[in-house]
Amino acid sequence: MSKRIQMSPGLAGPYKAMIALEGEVVRAAREHGLDKSLLELVKIRASQLNGCAFCLDMHTRDAVKGGEEPRRLYVLSAWRETELFTEQERAALELTEAVTRLSVTQDVPDDVYDRATAVFTEPQYQALVWAIITINTWNRLAVPSHAPLPS
Repeated sequence: MSKRIQMSPGLAGPYKAMIALEGEVVRAAREHGLDKSLLELVKIRASQLNGCAFCLDMHTRDAVKGGEEPRRLYVLSAWRETELFTEQERAALELTEAVTRLSVTQDVPDDVYDRATAVFTEPQYQALVWAIITINTWNRLAVPSHAPLPS
């Protein structure tokens, strides 16, 4: 893999703004009762779809440290085929896939939206979508720069 210019923390202003955005999203998610483990699943699933090794490495390690069962992480890319995920987690993962694939889907389908809003309050839904947007942005910074894994 070729060495590339690193985007983070290349330009201090935008990098600091991303860090601040991440902090605000996490704060809002916690304030509205979204589980840290659910947010890690969302970050991992989006990073799987985007092929971001750096974020996959970071968030799977964070999830395990936070008490996530490794077995669920092993099958996360095939979550629909298991009974290992709650209704709320399933709705979040489905929404993550729709938002992450907007270039293909061009929208969040009504049935996906309906399932998500059936299990999340309006502020939870808003925080969840912000979390999805934020991890997709981090992925879009790490992937083109071939961000190296920490040793």
